[in-house]
Amino acid sequence: MKDLKLTVVILTYNEELHIERAIRSISSISETCYVVDSGSSDKTIFLAKKAGAKILTHAFVNQAEQFNWALEQLPSDTVWVFRLDADEVLSPELEQSLCERLPTLGTEVAGGTVLRRIAFLGEPIRWGGLFPFPVLRLLRFRHGRSENRWMDEHIVVDGETIQLDGEILDNNLKSLSWWIDKHNNYASREAVELLNVEFDFLKRGHAAFELSSKSNFRRWLKTNIYGALPTGFRAFAYFLYRYFFRFGFLDGKKGRAFHFLQGFWYRYLVDLKVEEVKHYMNANGTDAAAAIRDVLKIDVQPKL
Repeated sequence: MKDLKLTVVILTYNEELHIERAIRSISSISETCYVVDSGSSDKTIFLAKKAGAKILTHAFVNQAEQFNWALEQLPSDTVWVFRLDADEVLSPELEQSLCERLPTLGTEVAGGTVLRRIAFLGEPIRWGGLFPFPVLRLLRFRHGRSENRWMDEHIVVDGETIQLDGEILDNNLKSLSWWIDKHNNYASREAVELLNVEFDFLKRGHAAFELSSKSNFRRWLKTNIYGALPTGFRAFAYFLYRYFFRFGFLDGKKGRAFHFLQGFWYRYLVDLKVEEVKHYMNANGTDAAAAIRDVLKIDVQPKL
């Protein structure tokens, strides 16, 4: 099956709990697996090498920059690239779909979307309107890359896309404390993106690759509808929408915890961080980039 000319890229940082499982899930279909590590202090690199992966190391700024850097390191004869998180695995149906469809695709096809399902504390989330969620993870080499964003980045391509059968399951085995710490960091990055909508300090310019129409519409809703609601209230409204109108309550006890934490607590934390940065700007007379650096400890200034 390894004649698919498929290269898998996995970004890692202290993923000894997951990395062998992730590599095993793609071992029958990938020609090469690259693990791009950002300074793990555990056994991630040792276990990845043992599982047959090639190791690259690079200092981490954000997910988008890390993945785009990884693309630049791949050999020139690379054909297809699949982006996989260390805590994810492919379903057998997705493996079969890749095997059957990749050899048949014409050059007009530049990418493929897959459905991604999340598990929380070991239980798959089935309701709430988001799961499974389509994500673009397959791209033709040199015909796509990640958007340059601090959060909610998408892979974008310059051609047609297909929908693959099967799913990716995100089943993180780490503790709830780790999950909360991760989402605290995510909230800081999400705050950067919301602040940029208002203050436009990132100066991204025109993108070489464009989002799909569905992704563009979802982002428009997030920016112009959700973003226009009062801070605090919008997090509560979003939780009610997910939990009641999209039947999140059917996910049971662990699902209730997930929808509350990810649908309300996380969104409310983002809003509080935005307000904290704005308060710092007003109190100290600084611009948004300086306030983000001082308050959120994120340097958004372009590298010189």
